[in-house]
Amino acid sequence: MAFSTVISSSPHLFFPRKTPTKLKPTTPTPSSIRCSSSTSIPIPSLSTQFDLKTYWMTLIGEINQKLDEAIPVQYPEKIYEAMRYSVLAKAAKRAPPVMCVAACELFGGNRLAAFPTACALEMVHAASLIHDDLPCMDDDQSRRGQPSNHTIYGVDMAILAGDALFPLGFRHIVSHTPSDLVPEPRLLRVITEIARAVGSTGMAAGQFLDLEGGPNSVEFVQEKKFGEMGECSAVCGGLLAGAEDDEIQRLRRYGRAVGVLYQVVDDVLKEKMRENEENEEIRKQGKSYVGLYGVEKALEVAEELRAKAKKELDGFEKYGESVVPLYSFVDYAVDRGFSVDGAS
Repeated sequence: MAFSTVISSSPHLFFPRKTPTKLKPTTPTPSSIRCSSSTSIPIPSLSTQFDLKTYWMTLIGEINQKLDEAIPVQYPEKIYEAMRYSVLAKAAKRAPPVMCVAACELFGGNRLAAFPTACALEMVHAASLIHDDLPCMDDDQSRRGQPSNHTIYGVDMAILAGDALFPLGFRHIVSHTPSDLVPEPRLLRVITEIARAVGSTGMAAGQFLDLEGGPNSVEFVQEKKFGEMGECSAVCGGLLAGAEDDEIQRLRRYGRAVGVLYQVVDDVLKEKMRENEENEEIRKQGKSYVGLYGVEKALEVAEELRAKAKKELDGFEKYGESVVPLYSFVDYAVDRGFSVDGAS
């Protein structure tokens, strides 16, 4: 259920110009990825001038401090240690909270109003990753540059840590959001949005079909496991700032496209690594566009997703430069122009 980047290298990918029509499953075959210093899709000039790394790094520092304060160790100590282990992982990029803050600021919102929800999104994100990594789910032994939670604290404690993080996120929103900055009705909509995203029609549905669904479920799995977190993050930021309903819908479509785009590009880069290194962990993948259609078709899907995300942002032209961070996230999802301390 991740919405994060998992490759620390940053190759530039050439996308085929052909727009995909109807994709037909093919047997995956090794395909090379051509690298270049430019992409085939032009980037808005403002986006090229914006320093996304400084923006992102500054927010990471602020969010990390607030997360540290939000989960103090108390009795019973072990469960809090397990919670902190995953939430405070040094390699976390904090993509959901950063997107939430950027969406809030787009509409003139104060980032202080967004921080509690941003932290809650990271708690929910970490909880979903803890549960995803369990042996009965994706059975991953590492996450964010360190051993998975259950390999350190045991399966039982990992389940409890994830279970505890979900409600802690909701409580944190209610108890820490400044009432003078965000009216109560907006908070209720934010909480409802997060509950929808993680529930049986959201990320949980995606995880189920990743385990049990057939090959034709790949689009649904990608949108639910990866698109939901991006969608929820963008929408929550807009809700906090009082965005109009039509603007919320634009954010919804934008966030979903970016969330899936991140994962599609991750899968392409993993496939390139797999070609060069016979590593079972790298080769293992769930239902992905790369696994079903191959690299070239996956790149076509990525091109379509990037165009779709930017098209939604075009509707925010009246907000001027405030929309630039959101444009930059789209290009970063493809270009990976920088890494944050080897983050994953």
